[in-house]
Formats: sequence, structure tokens, C-alpha cells
Amino acid sequence: MLWLLFLLPAWILAGLAVARLCLAAVRSAAVAPAPPMTGSGHRPSLYEVAFLAGGPYRVAELAMVSMARAGRLLLAHTGWVTVAVPEGRDAVERSVLEAIGPSGQERIRPVRAAVAVAEPVRGLAARLTDAGLATEDGGRVPDAVRQVRTAAVAVFLLGAVALWMFPAQVSPGPVAAWFALPLGVVVGCLVIARYEVRPGSQWASPAGRTVLNSLSPEADSGERGYLTAVAAYGVAAVRDPSLNAAFASGGLGHRDR
Repeated sequence: MLWLLFLLPAWILAGLAVARLCLAAVRSAAVAPAPPMTGSGHRPSLYEVAFLAGGPYRVAELAMVSMARAGRLLLAHTGWVTVAVPEGRDAVERSVLEAIGPSGQERIRPVRAAVAVAEPVRGLAARLTDAGLATEDGGRVPDAVRQVRTAAVAVFLLGAVALWMFPAQVSPGPVAAWFALPLGVVVGCLVIARYEVRPGSQWASPAGRTVLNSLSPEADSGERGYLTAVAAYGVAAVRDPSLNAAFASGGLGHRDR
């Protein structure tokens, strides 16, 4: 009966991971039904688009790209950002300069992480949430999905160890079936999440997704169109080799997408 010592944590891990995912999904769906910003011809700013499409990391990314396009930052293909002109046109850009620090040079990843939790971005998130366009705790949905993936791997490994320790003269069928149940639960949740949790949808509410769907970056020309594409789809979408190399070398984390 030693295998029961492996079965119990397998069920606990599976149950906690699935429960967290369900709770995060419910909270993400609990939004205001009639946001005021969707009416009266309001056009979202680029920062608002970036947050709804990709969350706080996308906002930080957009600010750095905008400053680089204006010649106030240098984004090297090695993943470093250097201050060329220490001036910020808005609060988010000033938080970029603060994150880089007095040395005037820093890796892209820590700068982006610092800007994502800075007061200007948190204020932007609060305004969008109050308007009903963004969801509270939006980032918890992808985190919960990753926890379910981890639970699936853990359950599989626990089952494999239990079967490896099982006496050779006894059929392992019933034991394998007991481990297959929690594994089936977590895998089933991952399959559902694969189709229900769309990229970027964890940050925008249904009303926010309506705003995003109404955008057409192709309709904007020149610099505005370029930055709109970065805000809506991320740095990789603009297919700028030097820019893509800079952010790739900077180390895109799993929360950055």
C-alpha cells in the first residue's frame, strides 16, 4: 500500500491546481456590464490598447519602443537599453528612465519588469478596471494554467514512481487507473483552457475585447500605425529585426507575452 503515499499528493496537487484555474476564470469573467468608455466615441490611447492586449508588460514594452523610435533610448541587439536623451514625455516614459537608473544603461528585462509594476501602469490598470474594460487579477488566469501544467507533470511522475516501486508479481492495473484519474482531470482542464483562454483575453473584459476588435492598426499610417501594432500584437508582430533581436536578447519571460 506504499503507492497510496504517492496517490494522495497527486490528487491534492491536481485538485488545488484545477480549483485555482476555475476561481481565476470566474474572477476574470466578473466584470461590469456597461462600461462608460465604450460609448461616446472614446478612442483608447496606445497605453490602454497595450494593457488590454498584453497587460502591464506590454505597456512597458510599448513605452521603450516609442522612446527608441524617437531617439531617446537605444535598444541594442544584445538586450541592453541605453538612455540617449533623459526626457520622458509622460509618466510611463519617466518610469522607464527611473528603472534604467543613474548609470543610463540596464538590461531590458529588469527595466520592463520594474515599469510593469510602477505607479503609472498600476494607475492605468485601475482606470481600465473601473471603466469595465479590464479584468481584475487578469494575470492570474495564465498563472493558473501554468500551475495546472505543473500539476500534470507532477502527477505523471508520482504515478511513474509508484508503478516502479510496485511488486513485479502483482498486476499494476488498478494502481495505474487510480493515477490516471487525477491525470485525466488536469489534462482535460488544459484542453479546455487551450480553447477558452485566448492570448491577451485574460487582461481585457468582454467589453475590452470589443474595443480591441474594433481597432485596425493597418488603418493608421506612419509612426502611429507602427506603435499601434506594437501595442496590439507585441514587438514580434512588427517584424523589425533589430527590435526583435533586442527584446529576444533581453529575455522575454513567460509573463511577457
